[in-house]
Amino acid sequence: MVIEKVKGANRLHAVDPVAAGLGIEPGGTLADTRARVPELAAFDHAPHDDHTWLERLADGCARYTPWVMLDAPDGLVLDVTGCVHLFGGESALAADAVARFERLGVVVSHAFASNPDAARALARYRPSGASEGEAVRRLPVAALGLEDEATLALRRAGLKTVGDVVVRPLSAIAARFGEAAATQVRRIIGEADSPLAPRVVRPPLHVERRFAEPVARTEYALEILGALMTEAVERLEESHEGGRRFVARFFRTDGLVQRLAVETGRASRDVALVLRLFRERIDTLADPIDPGFGFDLIRFDVPVAERLDAAQLKLEGGAVAEAELAALIDRLSTRLGRGRVRRFAPRDRYLPEQAEFTLSAADPPTAGAWPVPEPGEPPLRPIHLFDPPQPIDHVLSEVPDGPPLRFRWRRTLHDVARAEGPERIAAPWWTPREAPTRDYYRVEDRRGRRLWIFRHGLFEDGKPAPNWYVHGVFA
Repeated sequence: MVIEKVKGANRLHAVDPVAAGLGIEPGGTLADTRARVPELAAFDHAPHDDHTWLERLADGCARYTPWVMLDAPDGLVLDVTGCVHLFGGESALAADAVARFERLGVVVSHAFASNPDAARALARYRPSGASEGEAVRRLPVAALGLEDEATLALRRAGLKTVGDVVVRPLSAIAARFGEAAATQVRRIIGEADSPLAPRVVRPPLHVERRFAEPVARTEYALEILGALMTEAVERLEESHEGGRRFVARFFRTDGLVQRLAVETGRASRDVALVLRLFRERIDTLADPIDPGFGFDLIRFDVPVAERLDAAQLKLEGGAVAEAELAALIDRLSTRLGRGRVRRFAPRDRYLPEQAEFTLSAADPPTAGAWPVPEPGEPPLRPIHLFDPPQPIDHVLSEVPDGPPLRFRWRRTLHDVARAEGPERIAAPWWTPREAPTRDYYRVEDRRGRRLWIFRHGLFEDGKPAPNWYVHGVFA
């Protein structure tokens, strides 16, 4: 049995068939249950692990249809419209799915219906009926999925089944329990649409290979993956595109799926490059690909593609150097992780410390451009900025609004030999509350050290003198 803590007490969350046969039901306390049956084993409830397991089962169901939706905490909804003929009909598809789940030790209850809400309810409660409509009407009111208070109120009113609710005016149901309750009734009987949002959106380009005999060797599976890449590249060439993101899924015969994904910094149709990235990705896995009893389906997807035309090589080899750099970034990102290899990009912000940010090196370049100084002029910004700016004191200036002649920073006095400025940076006019202006100066002290300092604010009557800060150091 599985237990969880509720208001400081350990209560039963779920029980297995053996415990249920002994009359033990969910909701009871662990102490009372063990007083009755001391030898029962109890395990802590782990919702996160349960959800992860449900997602893995959903990945395995992608072999039947791309439209798979989680019905947490313990259900899956599959839209198999237009797919059942590939498996020999509804019964054959269901039998195949049940067999795979049973090999994993999962007890399955399933049902087919014309809408997701009806299929979900029929699978959970399994009433008898000559037709879908009759079976749905025999469902208990709990199958509507309403709140506990609403379900209890319906039972107290004498409405025991969905059929009892359907024959009543839905306007009365909406007035008593809300419009959502009336909508749920219409959905389960098929009079209203039941939205179905798939977990994984079908990629624009995908190829797959099914096997009559499972593939038991990982190396051979990678050879098949290379053949699928070649087929995908041929399609990309027809549309003059190249892939930026590539996903490989290895479907095991027991229903589990092993998924690998790699990215390239530039659009590519190089099969050898992508296959090498997949091999390097496999080398970084703590748990290598395990075929188990074999793979019976391998799928290769290209979810992200961009325009890729033939490129003219530069005489000095510039294009070749760019391609080599992109290949290096791809390999490092694959080995170390997508977020580990980063680059700087400009951002349109008036504050210097917010004018740039880092992003993954595999992301496409941003539209902004770095500021370029005038030819022969020193750089406008230092290479290194302090975050936050470091305060300075004992600032001596010839005039209040002029550049400093002397200041103390890090317990050291700096005599200014040269100063250039000010460069005034102020908040945009559309900001609701204006921040103090900053007057920046590029200064060089008598020891040759060049700093970027600013005065935060202006000299105004009746207000304290503004503070000074060192924001960066020039090389």
